[in-house]
Amino acid sequence: MQDLYVVSHPHAEHTARDLVGGWHDSRLTVRGRRDAHLVAEEMARRRDATRPLRVTTSDLVRCTETARIVGARLDAPVVADPRLREISFGEAEGRPNEWLGRRQIPAPDHDRLDHRGPIRGAETRREVATRVGACVRALMADADHDHIVVTHGYALTFVVTTWLRIPVEAAGFASFATQPGAITHLHLDDYWRNRSLLRLADTAHLELVRR
Repeated sequence: MQDLYVVSHPHAEHTARDLVGGWHDSRLTVRGRRDAHLVAEEMARRRDATRPLRVTTSDLVRCTETARIVGARLDAPVVADPRLREISFGEAEGRPNEWLGRRQIPAPDHDRLDHRGPIRGAETRREVATRVGACVRALMADADHDHIVVTHGYALTFVVTTWLRIPVEAAGFASFATQPGAITHLHLDDYWRNRSLLRLADTAHLELVRR
């Protein structure tokens, strides 16, 4: 048995300012830090405390802040891994979303994985899926631990596809939508060896505070 929980970093400053994220570094907002503590409490409630736990996070600040809060609450080590970063938007990062929207060209159906578009320095879907997948496969091989992965909205899709053993070549149209501060629960059972997506982008732990 193994559980892997994927935490989408909570509300960050670039979102509040309507700026392109990607590799642009921004901190959590006050709301984001509050939600990170709510994520930590929810993880303390959900997880099997008899299993050792590791927290692996994107090295961007909005994720490392989240991971440190979760790791401190669960008394678990935290390791930053740049392979869990969000997709790079190249020269668009840190600019207004409106700037990117006027220039971005969606990937055509015949070139979903390798389309780069007109934005200099931007990553392709294949590049993101390959690096995220390499990190997640290493965590999957560490069956002695359960894992929490703290990452970003676009990158989360490839955490899920890797867990489900969907090859990159088949992930051109895959999309698993999430929300800031959401928890996705992936599970491997001992008997059937099924890799399950038990919960996708659960935000119930945030709802009572937001009402």
